[in-house]
Amino acid sequence: MSESPTPKPRAGRTAQGRRRVRGELALAALDLFAEQGFEATTVDHIAEAAGISRRTFFRYFRSKEDVVFPSHDERLGEVVDLLDGADPTADPLRVLAGTAEVVLDMYLAEPAVSLKRFALTRQVPSLRDKEITSIDRYQRVFARFLRARYADRPGGELHAAVAAAAVVAAHNHVLRQWLKSGGAFDAKAELRTALDSVQAALSAPRPAGEGNVVVGVLRTAAPTDAVLAQLEHALRDLPQH
Repeated sequence: MSESPTPKPRAGRTAQGRRRVRGELALAALDLFAEQGFEATTVDHIAEAAGISRRTFFRYFRSKEDVVFPSHDERLGEVVDLLDGADPTADPLRVLAGTAEVVLDMYLAEPAVSLKRFALTRQVPSLRDKEITSIDRYQRVFARFLRARYADRPGGELHAAVAAAAVVAAHNHVLRQWLKSGGAFDAKAELRTALDSVQAALSAPRPAGEGNVVVGVLRTAAPTDAVLAQLEHALRDLPQH
């Protein structure tokens, strides 16, 4: 007697399935926002366009604002897990650079969603504010990782904050340029170059035993060259031995 085949899980019952459904809902919503305007589009409109019920919509999103940023919490959790599982002997800045590349890959994996969201957030201030908040969450996760790695260093907490801000600024600068280009250039290669430059600036030698601290005031949205210029300016006046 042959065994019955194992039934396949329905879409939405696996992590991959949930991500796919969220992506489809996001595309449907973003298309409606572009056609009708964000304020004029309701959850019912989105559900109808996606061919689902209102109840099913709320299984995946709390509001129409959340549909603009599908899988964000899940992705942030993956980043936390990646950093928590990093080799404790590895260079912390290299670990962070590799993680920033993973975050970029998450945007590149759904180019249609990323590009349409970029157009929308430039038009709706409340969504831009939500995007800035999500960026800040990544920066805090990065800084927490570095604080643990730099705990025994003089000025380690401040160095962690500056380094996390610089890495996030480099990532966001490259991502923004890719979005403005319509996805027309190699963002991965650009990010590696930018992160190498950031690491070179942050890894500049300091006099042993003097406990010098470099203070950098950085905006997350600052271009990479502006970030590096501030860091290099701060490092330039340190005494050389």
